[in-house]
Amino acid sequence: MPRRSRSRSSKSRGPLAGVRVIDASRVLAGPYLAMLLGDLGADVIKIEKPDGGDQTRAWGPPWVGEGDRRVSAYFVSANRNKRSVALDLKTREGRAALDRLLGGADVLVENFLPSEWRRLGFRSGRFTRAHPRLVQCTVTSYGTAGPEADRPAYDVVLQAESGLMSLTGFEGGEPVRVGVAIVDVLSALYGLSAVLAALRRRDATGKGSRVEVSMVDAGTSFLSYAAQSWLADGRQPARLGSAHPNLTPYQAYRAADGWFVVGVGSQELWRRFCAAIERPDLVDDPRFATSEARVRHRADLDRLLSAIFASRPVSHWDAAMRAHRVPAGPPATVGEAVEKARQRGQVVDLPPGAYGVLPTIAAPFLFDGERAAPTSSAPALGEHTAEVLREMGMGSG
Repeated sequence: MPRRSRSRSSKSRGPLAGVRVIDASRVLAGPYLAMLLGDLGADVIKIEKPDGGDQTRAWGPPWVGEGDRRVSAYFVSANRNKRSVALDLKTREGRAALDRLLGGADVLVENFLPSEWRRLGFRSGRFTRAHPRLVQCTVTSYGTAGPEADRPAYDVVLQAESGLMSLTGFEGGEPVRVGVAIVDVLSALYGLSAVLAALRRRDATGKGSRVEVSMVDAGTSFLSYAAQSWLADGRQPARLGSAHPNLTPYQAYRAADGWFVVGVGSQELWRRFCAAIERPDLVDDPRFATSEARVRHRADLDRLLSAIFASRPVSHWDAAMRAHRVPAGPPATVGEAVEKARQRGQVVDLPPGAYGVLPTIAAPFLFDGERAAPTSSAPALGEHTAEVLREMGMGSG
């Protein structure tokens, strides 16, 4: 099919301007991946079922907007820079419209269970044959093949099964979930890297690729040095709260009026840290003289440092560590972190949309010193159906 005009993408100045993405995913991992492509300048068209759309639209409170025009803050967090097209993929007409959209697209992102995808008639290789330049990205819980391919999961289960929860919290305590859906976000980031690589190869060869990201694989990949340590000696790393298995001091300590976090990752930092706490004698104490010695005598060092930090307020330790150039600081609340982001220019207003003017946290990348600012707010369900189908030369019905 010949390429059709891309009125939205021409407005973007991002590096992916001119790239069209069809986002047929739901919840977080796939939508977040597609949103990042939109942040980079792609024209992202979100396909949603007419009855209710993406289920995260209802994941409130908190809500934004009013009355019938309200949506969850959760949905907004993963769906800026998109146009919403309501299609019932269970109907022949809906599937035909999707196929027409893919004819003018560069990337498809979807996270259906493999059996759901097949029931819709989208069997392996169909889009590859019909649209050979298309980059297809499938995000699954447990892969597209094998006995668990059609087993559904959410982030909390994948955090548990990927091994992450074996590292969080404290020994003897309950498994602790990371406070955000980290496996979803990791899957989106790994998927983004793979999609960009596939687009680079497509530009060089003219052929698209089928990219798969298993969320349980993403979680296990994120184990990084913890997994490599287990492969080295077969020992389960301890659950140390905020502490680090290979470094110390590298954790939170209770000061006289609150918590304070410090990270000492080298001998030079150890010397500066000892000066900051006014204990230069600890530099050459044989129990703590090397990183290995400090790890071996972790309990002794923790007791000693806990008493020292408890003697002064957070403000004192913050000033002392800054003066000696030691990485350290008090833990921020979400509100405090957002306000610091605002000062850095990362909090921006989304353009006016279906839910009014909303602030958001912009993506962390800059190009030639310029932040990739959002070009549109999260869409209402089906807001752009007629517009997009007209661009495809189709009616809106």
